[in-house]
Amino acid sequence: MSTASGTNNPVFAVIMAGGSGTRFWPYSRRRRPKHLLEIFGGTSLLQETVSRLGPLIPPERILVVTAREHARAVICQLPELPGENIIIEPVGRNTAPCIGLAAEYIQRRAKDAIMVALPADQLINDRDGFRRTLAFAIETAILHESLITIGMEPTAPETGYGYIQTGELAEESKGNKAYQVRAFREKPSPALAREFLSRGDHLWNSGIFIWQVKVIREALKKYLPALSRLLGKIGPAMGTTKEKKTLASCYRQMEGVSIDYGVMEKADKVLVIPGGFDWRDMGSWDAFWELADKDPQGNAVKSGNEIVIDTKNCLAVSPGKLVALVGVEDLLVVETKDTLLVCKRGRSQEMRAVTDALAGQGKKEYL
Repeated sequence: MSTASGTNNPVFAVIMAGGSGTRFWPYSRRRRPKHLLEIFGGTSLLQETVSRLGPLIPPERILVVTAREHARAVICQLPELPGENIIIEPVGRNTAPCIGLAAEYIQRRAKDAIMVALPADQLINDRDGFRRTLAFAIETAILHESLITIGMEPTAPETGYGYIQTGELAEESKGNKAYQVRAFREKPSPALAREFLSRGDHLWNSGIFIWQVKVIREALKKYLPALSRLLGKIGPAMGTTKEKKTLASCYRQMEGVSIDYGVMEKADKVLVIPGGFDWRDMGSWDAFWELADKDPQGNAVKSGNEIVIDTKNCLAVSPGKLVALVGVEDLLVVETKDTLLVCKRGRSQEMRAVTDALAGQGKKEYL
């Protein structure tokens, strides 16, 4: 059987590093997106993503899809990657065009390749567990011409994630299992999330995908034919003087659609593998609070100088300033040099309403 390091089915990783991380405003901005920030420790989420792939997939087979305005920062943060592995989208069009574009690049280098597609902004501390799960997923992708995703065992009735309902067992090896997918569920109501948790047959949708390049290209052709036709024009132009112009022209015509909605929810040959590792989508300040070190009252204060009195379950981020919290509960307080966010804990998923309001008022300097 081929493995990630084998030659029969070379494995490529595609890191999706687009977007601005709206839910992490005000730290995350259009020119300084979440995945480029050093949120925990001295490295960015993007650098952490590349690093945890390293022993399984070599740098020459790791691609990053990003926006033009972020390309320079990506290159600076990832000097170990060849320059041609940084793929620049003319404009963001969600994950289906992103993955389709990367598939065009990969199939020109190795038509029998396996693709691992994953976001740049997830926090995974158990690297060995992550690589074991990924190695099994790669082996399963070689055995099955299926679309494969990784699901995470839910620990709470989370409403900010999509869910995957598992079906019959399809593959098993050394404690790892792959199940047929019965259904994809959108972000549920609190009541429905509690039901999913109690049933025990639903996993969180991690947004990590594994498949043969030929399989995803065929799926795009079947379920998103207009997108597939445009990608088919881009492929032949790659490596020529027409590449940049063709890419820009085709992307202007593309509809923004996620790979989940456009392909995964429609396809009939989909498998899900429960992830045998810790996982967190760093998508909001609530997620940051949950992962941060806290005092006995549940407070996480990141200032280096604080006074906390009769306060519970709060997050305060204000580097360089004294922070005083008195008699408050369940607050998120985040300060930058030009903004101050005060939010009820549990509602940081709603940051898009703030950024939409700023855009509507023409206050682009805060975006």
